[in-house]
Amino acid sequence: MKLGLHYWNYSTPADPALIAPTLAESVRVAEQAQIASFSVMDHYFQMETGQSVADEPMLEGYTTLGYVAALSERMTLGLMVTGVVYRHPGLLAKIVTSLDVLSGGRARLGIGASWYEREQYGLGVPVVPVAERFERLEETIRICLQMWSDDNGPFHGRHYRLAETLCVPEPIGGHPPIMIGGGGERKTLLLVARYADACNLFATGQEEVAHKLDVLRAHCEAEDRDYDAITKTVMYGGPVLDKPAAFLADAEAYAGLGIGEIQVLPDRHPVSFTHQIAERIAPAVAGIG
Repeated sequence: MKLGLHYWNYSTPADPALIAPTLAESVRVAEQAQIASFSVMDHYFQMETGQSVADEPMLEGYTTLGYVAALSERMTLGLMVTGVVYRHPGLLAKIVTSLDVLSGGRARLGIGASWYEREQYGLGVPVVPVAERFERLEETIRICLQMWSDDNGPFHGRHYRLAETLCVPEPIGGHPPIMIGGGGERKTLLLVARYADACNLFATGQEEVAHKLDVLRAHCEAEDRDYDAITKTVMYGGPVLDKPAAFLADAEAYAGLGIGEIQVLPDRHPVSFTHQIAERIAPAVAGIG
């Protein structure tokens, strides 16, 4: 089982001048702890949850990952996940390629249909119906794959038209793996079966995750896709440091379902959280599998 760190909150410490050094120290500790992946959100306003409000600090995701790339050497880097409506697909492919080249081949394209309409309306991002978002998601993935191939020709889709799909330099070592986030059974998991190298589900319990994986397996059979070739990952939103035994039991159970990576989210000062994860959690997770 691999362990990922999902850095979702920039509110602690409160001084904006400390955001960069806090992020940098968290990255350093995560690298030393052999944490496998480092991800940030693709939001412009903080999410509105029981623990956060919209006007808390938030950084643009790919800019942040460029900073993280310069501070790290080993971890896989990606957004969890890119909102499909925020960037034109051709530009997105180029952005992810740039991250991949500058990080030495460590980029992962996490992508999803997007959902946070408040920030879209607030910043003037076109809001389109859900069905269209999924159409755009599929076309975006196809465009990225074409730009990361030997085909530099045009792309003509329903929503996007590119005269040429030139992408130089190419990503290092083949195209960045594509991770599709979400558990929608009719559309999201179908796109996983059709295109993705990895999926990301919420760790909502063993029974529900097992059901989602069964749905994915059925889509893979229908699409003639090797189910085992897809890396399965989960985002763990529950307490980790406060209930380490319960977390490790859950991680072991998810591993039994075929989950290969579990991402954890800081619930306190991120440097303190990452240090404690490194000392108390990472060695135990590494032994699961």
